Order: sequence, then C-alpha cells, then structure tokens
Amino acid sequence: MDAEQLIDAITPEAYERLLFAVETGKWPEGNVLSQQQRDSCMQAVMLYQSKHNAEAQHMTVAQGGEISFKSKAELKKQFQAGQEDIVRVNPNEEK
Repeated sequence: MDAEQLIDAITPEAYERLLFAVETGKWPEGNVLSQQQRDSCMQAVMLYQSKHNAEAQHMTVAQGGEISFKSKAELKKQFQAGQEDIVRVNPNEEK
C-alpha cells in the first residue's frame, strides 16, 4: 500500500484513534503501544494531516505537507474569536 492509499483508507474516526495513541502512548482501550507502533501511528497521523488539516494548530502538519507554526499572538486571536461559546463561572460569586 502506498502513502496515498494509506491516507485515503484512514477514516476521521481512525485518525482520532491514531492521534490519541501518538499523544498518550496508549490505545483508547488502554493497551500500551510499542515504540515501533507509535512511530508508525505518528507517520500515519502526519500523512493524514498533510491531506486533510485545513486549519492547522500551533505545531502541526497543514494541508500540502507544510509544517504550521503559529505565534502566541495568532493563537490568542484564534481563541478569542471563539469566546462567545465559553461559559465563565466564578466559584467565589454568591448565588
């Protein structure tokens, strides 16, 4: 299977499982990955991101295979734009 076929075979659900495995070193069920499995998962995640990651986060692979680095100012602006969905609770405030 070549890289293009691999990318096309990865569903969004499979990508989330692979990403979780790379980030935590475990499958969602709790089984630990070997170093070889983690390396393979990381390659699959990067290939998937290079094709499907239209809105790359701070240090990810964007569409086209470019590594995306966002500055703190860009990230702050991105997060502030979505603040209308955030509920803020003050635990010291009386009801």
